[in-house]
Amino acid sequence: MSYSSTTVSSSPIEGQKPGTSGLRKAVKVYLQKNYTENFVQSLLEGGLSKIEGSSLVIGGDGRYYEKEATLLIIKMCAANEVSKVIVAQNGLMSTPSVSCVIRKYKTNGGIILTASHNPGGPDADFGIKFNTENGGPAPENVAFIIILQF
Repeated sequence: MSYSSTTVSSSPIEGQKPGTSGLRKAVKVYLQKNYTENFVQSLLEGGLSKIEGSSLVIGGDGRYYEKEATLLIIKMCAANEVSKVIVAQNGLMSTPSVSCVIRKYKTNGGIILTASHNPGGPDADFGIKFNTENGGPAPENVAFIIILQF
């Protein structure tokens, strides 16, 4: 199977700025046109020192919209020439497990799909977090660079 990449022009989306632990919003917000794509592209451009040739871990807690978001992120990684993506079966991987895999396989970071303690479901919350190459949450300076991508 082969894919071709497409460049989609976009502009900043109101309220789409990560907090200390990523971006948590209602599922319905993430389902808006280009909302998830905008944020993921900002994570790739701001969270990685170099996208091309990098490696990432993707995992989440199994909440609503995770499967769709995981597939979308994999496609975006391919379009951005990320060399390697590690994804657990069905995308299920706890936050501590993502951190462990980042460190064990020395990847450039990881994308975690969770809204943590917030409720899940189609009428509840979804979240996307970025952990750096040390396995920990993006520190303030990295979060600031991600914000600058908007």
